[in-house]
Amino acid sequence: MLAGIDPPDGRTLMTDRKIALITGAGRGLGLAMARHLTRSGVAVLGTYLTSERQAAEASGPDLVFCRLDVTKIDTFPDFVTTVRSTLRERFGMETFDYLVNNAGIGTYASYAATTPDQFDEQVRINLRAPFFLTQALLPLINEGGRVLNVSTALTRGVVPGMSAYAATKGAIEVLTRYQAVELAERSIRVNTLMGGAVLTDFGGGIMHAPDTQKLAAHAIAQGRIAMPDDTTAMVPAILSEAFQWATGSIIDVSGGQSL
Repeated sequence: MLAGIDPPDGRTLMTDRKIALITGAGRGLGLAMARHLTRSGVAVLGTYLTSERQAAEASGPDLVFCRLDVTKIDTFPDFVTTVRSTLRERFGMETFDYLVNNAGIGTYASYAATTPDQFDEQVRINLRAPFFLTQALLPLINEGGRVLNVSTALTRGVVPGMSAYAATKGAIEVLTRYQAVELAERSIRVNTLMGGAVLTDFGGGIMHAPDTQKLAAHAIAQGRIAMPDDTTAMVPAILSEAFQWATGSIIDVSGGQSL
């Protein structure tokens, strides 16, 4: 299912600009990334799962969406076909330049109380999905492209109740280094964007609670939790040629959380 506006008179939207694919782009940080990229001249294909209305409202000539459940890796071959056809129909291309593995989930539960189902869900979405989705999309990523994975400052500083989530993100940081080495033969650079506490609806919108904001702010050098733009405004630069010699890196945009 596509959310967007059709090209005029059935024509494709031809462009010489770079193209990015962002998972979990229907809202929150993913949508903020998409908007910053389009403003910088990058065309974006985003995915959403449940936020169809938000995706439809955000859609435009340079930002189109398709639905993807990242937990269902058996659907990834069909998704690749959808991506290829969407790129061709909307942008006049069959490949893209940047992959941002943004889709994620965080479930608050103490280590002692975390259930196997809670653990497995976070592994499926936060680790298994980006591992195999990137693998499936490799034939469509241009030589010299970029992969940007997303981690958290919780891999550096402990917040009780987030052990499973932080463990999956720690694994993502390791995966990034391996991808950086193994994809270097195609000059694909792979980095990790490490954020901190951000005011979004992630984790059930826990950061909207004033007490939670105050507690989190004490652990951040900047003295407050981030707004989405604080952590996403630099994404276009990170994906650009100006950042071309960085790979296997963790880029800390947490505002100094847990220093």
